[in-house]
Amino acid sequence: MTRFLMGAAALALSAGTAAADYTLTILHTNDFHARFEPINKYDSSCGEEDNAAGECFGGSARLVTAIEEARARSDNSILVDGGDQFQGTLFYTYYKGALAAEMMNLMGYDAMTVGNHEFDDGPEVLRGFMDAVEFPVLMSNADVSAEPLLADTLAKSTIIERGGQKIGLIGLTPEDTDELASPGPNITFSDPVAAVQGEVDALTAQGVNKIIVLSHSSYAVDQRVAAGTTGVDVIVGGHSNTLLGDMDGAEGPYPTMVGDTAIVQAYAYGKFLGELNVTFNDAGEITSATGQPLIIDAAVSENAGVKSRIAEAAAPLEEIRNRVVAEAATPIGGDRSVCRAMECSMGSLIADAMLDRVRSQGVEIAIQNGGGIRASIDAGPVTMGEVLTVLPFQNTLSTFKVTGETIVAALENGVSEVEEGAGRFPQVGGMSYAFDVSQPVGSRISDVMVGGAPIDMAKLYGVVSNNYVRNGGDGYKMFVGAQDAYDYGPDLADVTAEFLAAQGPFTPYTDGRITVK
Repeated sequence: MTRFLMGAAALALSAGTAAADYTLTILHTNDFHARFEPINKYDSSCGEEDNAAGECFGGSARLVTAIEEARARSDNSILVDGGDQFQGTLFYTYYKGALAAEMMNLMGYDAMTVGNHEFDDGPEVLRGFMDAVEFPVLMSNADVSAEPLLADTLAKSTIIERGGQKIGLIGLTPEDTDELASPGPNITFSDPVAAVQGEVDALTAQGVNKIIVLSHSSYAVDQRVAAGTTGVDVIVGGHSNTLLGDMDGAEGPYPTMVGDTAIVQAYAYGKFLGELNVTFNDAGEITSATGQPLIIDAAVSENAGVKSRIAEAAAPLEEIRNRVVAEAATPIGGDRSVCRAMECSMGSLIADAMLDRVRSQGVEIAIQNGGGIRASIDAGPVTMGEVLTVLPFQNTLSTFKVTGETIVAALENGVSEVEEGAGRFPQVGGMSYAFDVSQPVGSRISDVMVGGAPIDMAKLYGVVSNNYVRNGGDGYKMFVGAQDAYDYGPDLADVTAEFLAAQGPFTPYTDGRITVK
């Protein structure tokens, strides 16, 4: 694999470069999710032996090198992040935002936007992270004035200078962050288009004519924002883990042009460093936008000092992480593009593990949100660290009772945003269903069976899920008022690990419990 993956759709809008033109290199990351150590091809942990063999990607030690090399290629550069530094490995479980702040300060980030996972542990942990970093953290489409921890610290936009020019930066987070995370009751989120335009107008009034949006909102929303606003030059994206460029697996060109706005995103987990070179004329208009995502593979050397620091930080985690809990006969698939669209083997495993744990309590149905599944597991010995990478959120089992009618409503919610790859997609156990995306939202579900019999809309069913879903996360608000709800069961990762251990060598499966029409 070559180090540089060139985007065939790179834009060049003018042949010449006038004396007043200004060129800026925008280096960017997104959805890092605490992958301080190298990852394997499944986006999960990659051992030192495999790393030495050149089979790993990413990791902070490589990312530092890639950033230094990219800066050396440019007269003017900035380094920004599209959100979701938090959550995803034991590093976050143990250190919360402290290690992310340390590494981002070391790499010299200029700004980042708030991702939904920055709210996973409430405003308190986000505020601690903001106090530790040496750059602004931004979020335009939310009112934080009623949240004391953020009211005077979390800005909507900022202005930085580079090469004698002012650059306006605007933050953007998912409008449904209150469903995706735990921002608390004091923050309200709003439409991204209106929020961005408001900040563009404010920055323009201050004489800024080069404006970049740091958007943790998805590739689709970024295109909507670009089409619905004026004055935005570049959108650096995140949230949808989208790879753009001219390589296998890319979902669009790098950059993707919508009108005069260049949209970029660099997959996730530190596997790529985005590098966009933009030229502006004296009026602040883009005359050229070219670039490529740089793959952070074995060809990028690891910074020895950073590697040593990450190894030091990992020491307290080793005992937990290295404990072998099971064995997989073949890889267990947890790829987000599958688990958020159809039955996946990891989803079936997790749902069946939950159901197995509480079946004796009269529970018949298990529902796991696809967005809670964060990685695959390769064949061979399965460590607790691998299980925790798949299920990093410290969710607990929740048991409750709802009617068949509510179950169907929950399934409708689960498939309502399948076209967008939303995390609410329902992986299930003890039941089966079909859905048809050609039908209107709210009328997509059919053929619901529980225990081999058609669902009874009036019957009260025992259900197990995780506490995030039971309390209304990912749009599952129909579960908030459930009967006999108990949200304090064992950790979902522990339940999954113990179920795996009881199987002997585990052979992953899908069995047709979800049918796509």
